[in-house]
Amino acid sequence: MSLTYEERRQTILAQLATQGKVQVQLLADLFQVSTETIRRDLERLEKEGELRKVYGGAVRVRSGMIEAPFQKRSLLQMTEKQRIGAAAASLIEDGETVMLDNGTTTLEIMRQLRNRSQITVITNSVPILACALEDFAGKIIFAGGDINPSVQASTGHLAHKLLTQFKVNKAFISAGGVSLTDGITDYMLEEAQISRKMMERAEESILVADHTKFGRSTFARIAPLDQISMVITDDGCPAEWVDALHRMEIEMLHRI
Repeated sequence: MSLTYEERRQTILAQLATQGKVQVQLLADLFQVSTETIRRDLERLEKEGELRKVYGGAVRVRSGMIEAPFQKRSLLQMTEKQRIGAAAASLIEDGETVMLDNGTTTLEIMRQLRNRSQITVITNSVPILACALEDFAGKIIFAGGDINPSVQASTGHLAHKLLTQFKVNKAFISAGGVSLTDGITDYMLEEAQISRKMMERAEESILVADHTKFGRSTFARIAPLDQISMVITDDGCPAEWVDALHRMEIEMLHRI
């Protein structure tokens, strides 16, 4: 195989997008070139800001392991989140009970449900609760517990105990990162545990995440990807991820 740097670059970036890391020896074997050639490729990509070299390979550049405040996050990818929220809300049928975890994308689902009187929403999110209290025509149940002001959500034993009492139709789960190797992750362990509990109590779990979350791993694991039935994202989702999820037989909505 005789490939140019640009051709190798595309494959390397595609692997980073889906797996979050690459290894020098495996790339050398794949491209049938020397390890020195691969190291030069990685050095060049590091200068371009596409990756960070580590021992034996490279990893995707991360934005950090500390999540921005809720209000700041709500302004990021706003249009994409609104479209995702509308697509998610359209899947909820009258008479259903759903769980929404604490996230700026799940908040957009709540905003789309305001006129739906035959729906019950269970959440641990203070912003989602506040939104529902404004003019939601359905029923809202707040999974109260220890309130963390920095994330504006309830966590802890009491919240878990309350969530255990319910069995719902759908759980809509947000994420800090989505990785083929690490699965669905969040920045805080307490929030990841709540999201996992919601998935356990739902007949169907649906991931809602804009395109910036794919190929990223954050601190605490929520669940492996194979524990969800559907992903709702925007049309900026990398083609490599669309292909990967189809191979995993996970339904996907991304042209919304």
